[in-house]
Amino acid sequence: MDHAWQLETQPAGTGELAIVLGGRWCIEENLPAPELLVARLDAGVHRIRFDATQLKDWDTGLLSFLGSILKTCDERGIAADTTGLPRGAQRLLAMALAVPEQTVPGRNNGPVGLFAQVGTATLEFFRGMPAMLAFLGEITQSLGRLATGRARFRSRDLWLEIEEVGPRALPIVSVISFLVGLILAYLGADQLKMVGAQIFIADLVAIGMVREVGALMTGVIIAGRTGAAFAAQLGTMQVNEEIDAFKTLGIHAVDFLVLPRILALMLMVPLLTLYSGFIGMLAGLLVAVTIFDIGVFEYYTETLRALTMTHILVGLSKGSAYGAMIAFAGCLRGMQCGRSAEAVGHAATSAVVTAILLITIVASVMTIIYYQLGI
Repeated sequence: MDHAWQLETQPAGTGELAIVLGGRWCIEENLPAPELLVARLDAGVHRIRFDATQLKDWDTGLLSFLGSILKTCDERGIAADTTGLPRGAQRLLAMALAVPEQTVPGRNNGPVGLFAQVGTATLEFFRGMPAMLAFLGEITQSLGRLATGRARFRSRDLWLEIEEVGPRALPIVSVISFLVGLILAYLGADQLKMVGAQIFIADLVAIGMVREVGALMTGVIIAGRTGAAFAAQLGTMQVNEEIDAFKTLGIHAVDFLVLPRILALMLMVPLLTLYSGFIGMLAGLLVAVTIFDIGVFEYYTETLRALTMTHILVGLSKGSAYGAMIAFAGCLRGMQCGRSAEAVGHAATSAVVTAILLITIVASVMTIIYYQLGI
């Protein structure tokens, strides 16, 4: 079969091989694979040189072929003389081989064991601790500037974030809270009916939703919805160098970008927690009335008896803490984002994981503290 390209190998002395290139070496010409020369290179060759005097035309197809050959020679310790190539090809090959091959973080071609994954995650967590503490310090300083009236951000941005975090999150919070309330009511009724105490479904759902489950589910929903959005927004600004522009103008990025988001979540998540508890109690009422023949007034009275202001305040405090953790995680990952589109996606994913982890830790610590205090 005739080819538009020509490739020959000729011995040029002891341990030297001449590679003769001719014709058209263009990518559409079905060029040969570099592996064709590997067997010749392994046959006691210590030096190669190229002869391109008969070369008529070339493009990146030739560069790809030559690059593979030169990498193979480098791996085997074979010297390569490229002076016989066109000067343009020499310059392009020099630039291509001067930069080491880049690897994409987080991607691995080989299988990774469970212990290796756990170890890597642990090391990354401890390596990231100084950055997390530094960012926490910057937020603390920003809150101090806010308290003294020196923080610089637009009140309009705060109201926009409040609208995005609060009212626009009501549909998903309503659906999840209603379903969780149904689950709590059914689980409680299954046990309480064995002792004829179905009326205490009201106690279980009211205290569970207002004190614990409402805040926790709201935190998880907002972490996936808003925490990821914060990381993506700030990460995109990093990619577009907008945050660098703020620094150049002398505007503190934490004050202008992070502070409104933290305030919005700390204000709205407690309110969403109360709303979640109310929807959950409605779901419990529906189950009690339609399935277990409990009167609406009896359920309402038992709910008022079981639910105290202490339970409400505990739920509000947890909601506020969860909101702060979500904002911290989302803004942290956004500010740490790299300069590529892939980095933005990684930042959004990492923000959700970090937020849920922090919520779980804070929930455990606050529950233990409240238990020890008898609250």
